[in-house]
Amino acid sequence: MHYVYVLWSNKLNKRYVGSTEDISKRISEHNRGCNKFTKGGIPWNLIYSEEFSTKQEALKREKFLKTGQGRKFLDEILKIRKGAGVV
Repeated sequence: MHYVYVLWSNKLNKRYVGSTEDISKRISEHNRGCNKFTKGGIPWNLIYSEEFSTKQEALKREKFLKTGQGRKFLDEILKIRKGAGVV
């Protein structure tokens, strides 16, 4: 399986969108400072993820979530989840 994930850094007050085959391992790498872009935002918390059967599907969705429409979608879905006490 392949995953698209969204991480949140309270330190930077920003989110990060990525894709991987192993979410746990990838989050651990982000929180150990293995990624240049996310190194300054440690700790990162998983706030959203989606599962796909192929890498191509996951990469397509990741690319979408990084567009204006994708960011708007995340804002809406995370606002709904936060209102429900989930995030």
